[in-house]
Amino acid sequence: MSTRIVLHEADIARALTRISHEILESNKGPEGLVLLGIPTRGVTLAERIGSLVSEFGGASVPVGALDVTMYRDDLHRNPTRTPHPTQIPAGGIDGKVVVLVDDVLFSGRSIRAALDALQGIGRPAAVRLATLVDRGHRELPIRPDFVGKNLPSAREERVFVRLAETDGEEFVSIEGR
Repeated sequence: MSTRIVLHEADIARALTRISHEILESNKGPEGLVLLGIPTRGVTLAERIGSLVSEFGGASVPVGALDVTMYRDDLHRNPTRTPHPTQIPAGGIDGKVVVLVDDVLFSGRSIRAALDALQGIGRPAAVRLATLVDRGHRELPIRPDFVGKNLPSAREERVFVRLAETDGEEFVSIEGR
């Protein structure tokens, strides 16, 4: 098995800075934005992006977490998946532009589950998607609006995102057979 690092800590920081600027430009400022991270690492990324958007946009942006576990269509294959708490910011999501944040976009099934989970919470004005890594291999017609790195990969390869807050180290690697 071979492992190679494709993003180092500085690369991740640059990607998140770029994503933050793109979100602000797309939304024409921070007003009406809500960032919802998909556990586990998507929440950490959403918090980082939220800080950057607030810094660059001059106004605080609410950040929360959206657990999609019970909305997944693969629970029968992975029944031991542990749910995480969903935390919706106090202002809710009704009429807001919600940016879902995830670490790796692969088949699109987690994002489909996130869209289903949002239905029970409120009615956003729009939903956008930000991902640190887009590795392709979509099974559903889902495309990210904001991407840190497009990483073409073989289906059997695995992409790992490690973040200082959750893993004590920071990089993105790809592991092949």
